[in-house]
Amino acid sequence: MNHYIKRIKEVYPKLIIENFKANDIGQNNDVIIINNSLVFRFPKYEKGIVRLKEEVQILDHIRDIISIPIPYPEYESFELNEPGKVFTGYRLIDGDPFWNEHLMKMNHVDSMKLAKQLVTFLIEIHSVSKKTLVTSLNIIDNNPYDDMNELFHRIQNKLFHFINEESQKEITSSFEAFLTHKEPIKTTFIHGDFGASNILWDPKRCVITGIIDFGGSGIGDPAYDFAGILSSYGLDFYNKCIALYPNGSEIAKRVTFYKCTFALQEALHGLINNDNAAFENGIKEYR
Repeated sequence: MNHYIKRIKEVYPKLIIENFKANDIGQNNDVIIINNSLVFRFPKYEKGIVRLKEEVQILDHIRDIISIPIPYPEYESFELNEPGKVFTGYRLIDGDPFWNEHLMKMNHVDSMKLAKQLVTFLIEIHSVSKKTLVTSLNIIDNNPYDDMNELFHRIQNKLFHFINEESQKEITSSFEAFLTHKEPIKTTFIHGDFGASNILWDPKRCVITGIIDFGGSGIGDPAYDFAGILSSYGLDFYNKCIALYPNGSEIAKRVTFYKCTFALQEALHGLINNDNAAFENGIKEYR
């Protein structure tokens, strides 16, 4: 961690650093909190540098559109294009991760209050002009079927020899059902990693205080964001959220499929990036 502090001081020598601590939640970035008020993110991998550059552009573009606080980078360094040198920094958003254990202790009124906030956020980002993202920021309008087809082949090629035969059949059946019975998907801008660790809240006021980590953001299937809710909070809360979303029943058909890919994606990420903890956490249910 000290080498990260050294790097920050090289780029911003006037920044007074009184204290710092690591935040070990991030999978793709090493995160350091400085002076209890600034969050600095250093990509762990070269691919993450490309994503971070894109993320900075996206955050700048949507900052005035979103009603819930989101990060806005005030510090950045992209001059030396290598992990450990590249970083961004933003003002810490108050709040704690909204874990499922907190939701489990809530009454219906409070859970509905938070569901409405989260769905409002999703409606806002899913309404961001796709044309502007493509033409001005060069964001690719991804085809979800192409993305999932590519993911399926990567899982087959890289993970299947770690996976038991019964699970291989279940995975194959799930992907083939999705890829064969195609229906038109209206892609939108999405958060892309809409899970509990990236949703902040204030337990005393019972409100969502911020949404962080837009490293997976881009153009894709809005159902993917709801899969994050389903994965993090379970069916009951997901049903509350999807019922609040305009034409939610249309995208609901794809949510469960996306959710079932998350652990496999984590295992794939771990394997490719030599992150054994991520690999084992993702693959454990399939051995």
